[in-house]
Parts: sequence; C-alpha cells; structure tokens
Amino acid sequence: MKKKFILALDQGTTSSRAVLFDHNGKIKGVSQQEFTQYFPQPGYVEHNPVEIFKTQYEVASEVINKAGIKIGEVETIGITNQRETTIVWNKKTGKPVYNAIVWQDRRTAEMCDKLKKQGIKDLIKKKTGLEIDAYFSGTKIKWILDNVPGARDMAENGELAFGTVDTWLIWNLTGGKHHFTDVSNASRTLLFNINTLNWDKELLKILDIPENILPEVKSNSDFFGDTKESLFGESISITGVAGDQQAALFGQMCVHKGMVKNTYGTGCFIVLNTGNKPVISQNRLLTTIAWKLNNEVSYALEGSVFVGGAVIQWLRDELQIIHTAGESEKLASTVENNGGVYFVPAFTGLGAPYWNQYAKGAVYGLTRGTSKAHIARAALESIAFQSKDVIDAMQQDIKYKIKTLRVDGGASANNLLMQFQSDLLQTKVQRPEILESTSLGAAYFAGLYTGFWKGTEELENQWKIDKVFLPEKNKDEVMQLEKNWEKVISMINQ
Repeated sequence: MKKKFILALDQGTTSSRAVLFDHNGKIKGVSQQEFTQYFPQPGYVEHNPVEIFKTQYEVASEVINKAGIKIGEVETIGITNQRETTIVWNKKTGKPVYNAIVWQDRRTAEMCDKLKKQGIKDLIKKKTGLEIDAYFSGTKIKWILDNVPGARDMAENGELAFGTVDTWLIWNLTGGKHHFTDVSNASRTLLFNINTLNWDKELLKILDIPENILPEVKSNSDFFGDTKESLFGESISITGVAGDQQAALFGQMCVHKGMVKNTYGTGCFIVLNTGNKPVISQNRLLTTIAWKLNNEVSYALEGSVFVGGAVIQWLRDELQIIHTAGESEKLASTVENNGGVYFVPAFTGLGAPYWNQYAKGAVYGLTRGTSKAHIARAALESIAFQSKDVIDAMQQDIKYKIKTLRVDGGASANNLLMQFQSDLLQTKVQRPEILESTSLGAAYFAGLYTGFWKGTEELENQWKIDKVFLPEKNKDEVMQLEKNWEKVISMINQ
C-alpha cells in the first residue's frame, strides 16, 4: 500500500490535535479535543496526564477515520507538544504520581528566588541558555519529588520516569518500551547543557534530581519507536519530535540564520534562528536549541509572552463580552482606536524581556466613555505590544533590524491584530497559507527521517504566502502608542 500521509500529533496547552498532511504539505484532515484545565489554587495550573494521552489518542484515531484512509497509508508519526510541562510517572504501572504541572504554573517561584540568591544565575545561563524561572521543568520536577509522599525514595530507587509531554506520549504510544525526548524539549528543562548536548550533572546536583529518571535525548528527526499494534490496528513508527515553538519555526521554514517567526497561541512565542552558534542574550531572552538535523545543531533566540491568545479566552470566558474568540476582531473594529485604554494581561506574571513572576494584570486608561469594544481592542493590541517588546530585545542582541516576521497560530488569522503588529514593528508581516505551522514542522521532521521528503529545499518550495501586511500608521503615531504602553507596563513591572 502506498504511503501517502504523515500524521502529526500536536499536544497543546488547552487541546490535543491531530493533523494529516499529504506529500505537498497540504492538510488532509484535522481533529481536535479540548481537555480539562485544573487551577487548584492561585498560581497553580495542572493537567491530568491520562486525559492528555486519552484525548491525543482519540483525535489521532478520529482524523484517520474522518479522512477515510487506511492505517497502511500513514507513513509515520511526528509529535509536537506544549513544552516545559512536567510529568513524573511510575515505570512499572505507567501511572503518574501527580498531575502534570503546566508551563504556566508559578508554584516554584519562591524556589527560583532561593536559587537566584545562590548566585548561580550566570552558570545556568551559560549552560542552558535559560533564566531561572518557574516556567521551566527543573524546579517542577524537584517540587514533585519533594511534595508527593514517597516520590523521592522511588526516584532514588529508579522506579520513576520524568518526561515533558512528548516523552509521556512516546512512552504510552509504544506501550512503555521507549523513554525518549529530543534536543529541543530537553533544552527547556534547566537541566540540559546546550553546548555539550548532555544532561548536566552539576545542574542535577543543584536541583537534587536523580539522573536515572531522565529520558534519553535524540535528534529531532530520528527513530523514537513503533506504536503498539493494539492502538491503531497495526504499528506506525514515530520519527519526528520537537517542542511546539521549534516545530513552528521549522514549519515556517525559518531554516536560515536571521529568520524569525511569532506563534500567536495561548502565549506568544517569538523565535529567531541564530545558526549553528548559540547567542547568549544581553536582553533577558532565552537561548535555546532550535533542532538537531543531519548531525548539525541549529540554535535560536526566543522570547515568550505568557498571555497572548489567552487574553481573548479571558474576554470570552470570564468577562463574557464575546461568545467566540473570532468575535474579538469584529468587536474591536467597531472603534477607531483603543480610546486611551491599555491592557497588560500579566495573569501569570510577565515573560521576556521582563521576567517578573509576581506581576499582576491591569487595564489602564478607563473613562466613562470606555466601551467593551475599547477593552477588546486594547486586549488585542496587548498581544502585539508584548511581541514588539521581545522583538526589540532580539534586535539589540543581533544588532540588526528584522525585516520580515512570519506568523502562525490561531490569533494570526485576526487581520486587525496582524495589521497592528506590522504598524508597531514598521516591518513586513507574512502569514502563510497553512497556519498549522507547529503540526507541519513535526510532520516535516518525521518525513525527512523516512525519506518521504528529500530535504529542506523541497520543503522551502512548499511554503506559500496567504497575506502580507505592510505598515500603514506613520512613525510619530507609533512612537506615541509605544510611549503610552511603556508607561503602563513600567507601573506593572515594579
């Protein structure tokens, strides 16, 4: 039977998705399920790992059935995932010892403060490229080992396994046979040395984490095991894995030094390809591994905005001023401007370049004439303002202006937001025909390993533009908007 499709599993923060791609990189089918978000107390965000796997398996089966194809037509599986989210489970039973602690979770903020006081910030930055922050997996693992009864003893005895979500999916898909991750996910743990490409013994000692719980680290395009036959009727190999933002960078074909993309998802993630050498940021950005392909490592600079599209969900679910996320553009378009309203959605602290884990959100500039349309517009604009702060920091690090920004993710379909982003940056914004860049990147990594695609040149030829946004506002107007934003964010970032 001819192998015609690649199945990409895209396990995100709020939903599990499965996307089928054909040889032209076109979408044959999509299936998606949201899953439960748990907030046991302020600052805590958790998922049920069993539900993560269940929803991911169900959408994978569903997309194949809906597309009306046979399992034998699927060449291979690529996996991409929410990064930093931390799962620890029992190797014998396969059961998690605790819920997944999500990347947004802030429970280890005080632990991070103590680590900073030890004077190891520069050491961590040099080895991992990361800041000391509750965002990353390392302190989450330590919290589980310290707070779940019996967990530390079990870990010391080699009975537990840690994984980010990719590792958890691989373990379950292969029936517990394989405990693997890839370099991109490993580089987000605070435990992986991005220069030597090994788990770092000194960092493991600092965080008191036994090495035996860690997965084996592989390239992004590699063999990660075969799924157990009982899942899909016959086994399918898993040959591509990447953290969601690195997968999106690859799916956007930002494969050359200096190319940059922004994914407008729950958060916003701006990633710049810096080539084969890590650039250590002077502006509090993260240095991370983009991917390892054909034995060559590509590095990236990254800035994370913790609350991007999530601010639109907040308007929908908590304020209830819109019924669907798509309505935000329509509502915001009913007013000419933000009416002097600025919204800093620091619901889970501020990410790059501020790294203030205690910041709280604020809406500033309200008057009697402020309408829900002004608030919706300010919420949308906040996504672009936060992204611009990151891109400004990037430009200072690389010492040249970014001429083009490639965009993807759900909120990139919002024309008002994309136009405003172009205006703020005074830069061209390119939106591709396929916004599923994250899934596409995972599919590309998987397909390159099996020879489904011959190389990146073939993939670059597939990348097509849907719409280009060019600056329309004049520089003086943009400068005034920036000044107002800076004034408001400096109040929050105390």
